[in-house]
Amino acid sequence: MTVTLLFHGYVIITKHFLMASGAAPALVEVPARARRDYLLPLVLFCLGHFFVDLYSGALGALQPVLVGRFHLSFTQAGILGATLVCSSSVMQPLYGYLSDLYPTRLFSVLAPAVAGVFISSLMLAPSWWVLLVMVWLGGAGIASFHPQGASNAVAKVKEGRSRAMAIFICSGSIGMACGPAYFSAALGRLGSGSLEWAALPAVVLTGVMLAFMPPIESRRQASRKFDWTPLRAVRRPLSILFLLVFLRSVVQITFTQFLPLYLHTQRGYSLTAANLSLSLYLLGGSIGGFAGGSLADRFGGRSVIIGSMIGSVPFLALFVFGQGILSAAGLFLGGLLLLFTIPVNVVMAQELAPQQAGTVSALMMGFGWGTAGLVFIPLTGWVADAFSMQAAFSLLIAFPLLGFLLALRLPK
Repeated sequence: MTVTLLFHGYVIITKHFLMASGAAPALVEVPARARRDYLLPLVLFCLGHFFVDLYSGALGALQPVLVGRFHLSFTQAGILGATLVCSSSVMQPLYGYLSDLYPTRLFSVLAPAVAGVFISSLMLAPSWWVLLVMVWLGGAGIASFHPQGASNAVAKVKEGRSRAMAIFICSGSIGMACGPAYFSAALGRLGSGSLEWAALPAVVLTGVMLAFMPPIESRRQASRKFDWTPLRAVRRPLSILFLLVFLRSVVQITFTQFLPLYLHTQRGYSLTAANLSLSLYLLGGSIGGFAGGSLADRFGGRSVIIGSMIGSVPFLALFVFGQGILSAAGLFLGGLLLLFTIPVNVVMAQELAPQQAGTVSALMMGFGWGTAGLVFIPLTGWVADAFSMQAAFSLLIAFPLLGFLLALRLPK
């Protein structure tokens, strides 16, 4: 019920936002045939993104239960999170390369079912090692979707691509925001012994996508040799964009993986309240991503990135060091401002190297996120074991400041 209400609310807000903001004709007023050509893939990819990220947001919500069931330390919980981001994010460039090379829709169509089945079945794992394998396989479904989805969802949109990309990314962000609430409700209704039934929506969606998803059109030449020349030509701005994604993702992904555990163990929140707080943070991020794409169309990506990095710092500090409603407001607004940059980074990278759209999308959406998580999720768990979770969260606030200084080096 919670997921349905949030998703329908997102659809309504999106519609009114596009009309009120004077969205580009390619998104609102186009001939019926042209509208069908881009609208069906956009809708299906947005639905796929919503459900894939619904399951990618589940591990943070399940961490307190898994810690109790498998008697994990904070460091082991961090390793579990790092396994997910390695499989779901670090591996994305490989799937981006393969989807550019072999443009079959199966990379994205099968992804919801694979992610849903393995993530929803974690409670059935008989041991720690099997648990790690299941997390890895669930992450593989998540990884296969994102490069192809990001490069094809807006492929036929001619104007307002940042706004269209924001819609696609916002769909995933809202899915991730709904993940903790969805799995909290599923645990309450099904219990940990039957949680695998939570995969049902993903399996149904895979069937729908198999039936209606148009074929993926190749934008590459027939040669199977990957051309590195366009990437070498833009390596400096592309490297800065990647580092900005990395710095943002240190905060973004560590909060996503550890926030319920932090609130439950350090602040005494109930499991339900901690998961709802994670949903609040992720919902703020989804709104921020939506707004960031529109602001980039108007003011330019560089300005949005700079404002996002420096603007998020005081609100994240308010969350970590504040209490009560002020802390909750800081969490929501900090997530909102921090994630302004998600669609901006992706579109800027695609414009730098359009013939490798899948590969650079994977770099910006997955590899940057994944390498940040691979390093800093276990490291945050180690700091929490050695000192406290409060100390670990306090240190994270420095990363957007570093991002602000780096963003000043982006070309104007």
